[in-house]
Parts: sequence; C-alpha cells; structure tokens
Amino acid sequence: MPIRQRYQSHGVEGARVGRVNWGLNTTFIVYRIGDTLIDTGPTNQWSAVKRFVAERPPQQLLITHHHEDHAGNAARIAKAYGMLPYAPELGRAKLSKGYRIPPIQKFIWGRADPVETQPLPETLEISGGATLEAIHTPGHAKDLTCLYWQERGLFFSGDLYISKSIKYLRADENLGQLMDSIARVLRLEFDTVFCPHRGIVEQGHQALADKLDNLKTLCGDAQALNQQGLELTEIGARLLGPEGWLAKVSFDNISKANLIREALEVRL
Repeated sequence: MPIRQRYQSHGVEGARVGRVNWGLNTTFIVYRIGDTLIDTGPTNQWSAVKRFVAERPPQQLLITHHHEDHAGNAARIAKAYGMLPYAPELGRAKLSKGYRIPPIQKFIWGRADPVETQPLPETLEISGGATLEAIHTPGHAKDLTCLYWQERGLFFSGDLYISKSIKYLRADENLGQLMDSIARVLRLEFDTVFCPHRGIVEQGHQALADKLDNLKTLCGDAQALNQQGLELTEIGARLLGPEGWLAKVSFDNISKANLIREALEVRL
C-alpha cells in the first residue's frame, strides 16, 4: 500500500497510511521532526511506513500511547535502527507483553508487536536543540500523552482531538477524564494541532475548545433528557441518531451508546 498523503508544515513532516479509508479513524499519520519520530503507524502498513522512516533515519521514537495504530511498528523501527523507544509509563507493560485487539481493529490496523521501551520523560530534547514537553491526557486511554512544542506553538495531540464533534466512544474510554484533559491542555499556548487522524489543524487551540464545548452541550442535553424519563437508547437516537454498523461489527466496543452512557455520568 503506498503512502496516501504527504505533509510538511512548521518544520514537521508527515505521511498518511492506511489499509482502508472508511473515515478519519481508519487512516493514520506518522509525524517526524528532524530525526525524531512521533508514533509508528500500524503493522499492516509497515511497507509504506518503512519507506517514510528510511528517508531520514531516526534517532528517537516517541510513542503517545499503546494503541496498535500508534505503536504497532515500534518493535520493527527499534530493531531496524537500534533504538529504545520512549513511551508513557502507564502503557509500557502493555507494549512489552502485548494485549488483545478486537477483531475490527485488527482488520483495520493489524496486530501489535510487543516492544521494550524506556519511560517518556517530562521534557525531551529533539533535533536542533528544541524541547518537547510531555502532557499526560487520560480519557481516550489511561496512558495517552500529548507532546507540546512551546517555542513554535505546536501541539501533537495523539487521540485527544480527532474531531470537534464525536458520535462514538470506545467501551474503555472515560469521557469525564477526556474533558478534563482537554480543559488542562487549553491552558497552554499553541495554535497548530498535529492530529494523527484529522491531520494538521490550524487554529487548533480553538478547535479543541470547540470540542470541549460540544461535549459539554452533549452531556447537558443527555442529562436533561434522562431527567425527563428517556432511556439510554432513546437519548442516543435523539442526539446522535440510531446506532449504525460500527457498533455491530465492534460488538458494541465502539458505539453511540457508550458515549451517551458516559455523558450521563459527567458532572457539569
């Protein structure tokens, strides 16, 4: 599979790969700053990722969290270039031992090869003497850690952003934590967001603020309908539309019901 799209902006390069293109979450962008890689892409896209990586042999690999689209090729890159990737402490055990991947995700991304890592420090120097700051942002995953390049006002968002409006949530996501993480990130000064799914988002600070506002509105609307006596499925249908194929093929691991269930628990 060839690289689907190339990116170059603000001193950052990127390559979008993906087995299928069924929407934002089914393709992935590997970003690079000089000789530092941010995330790895999925194993079933190794041939395309390998070509991109080989253009500028990496000296460092930073993993934002353990999910297979972000860390799938970490072991291959580590072996090819003789390095020990950096990863958030909360994800290192899963990266080392491996973990179960639901069938639909395995179809889209492939397996996750186990890899040994070293702890991602709070600050890390990259090419040219620049410094990236690691920002722990749980919610999507317990170990999700974004990267902040303060000097240039750039923010590498892992899976914190993806879209201003979401309709689905994974069964293991915590919406309250996600919203708290976005609120903390908004205290930082940046403009451009580098999302591995959406792409490069100019006015990214505002985009994250819009996402938080939309989630607050969703939670408020869901809780109001719940107080009126509506059941979870009725609330979901009114606010997000009926459940579609994604819930079925993921065996409800990714669903609108998960989002509404979490929205009912968020304290506003």
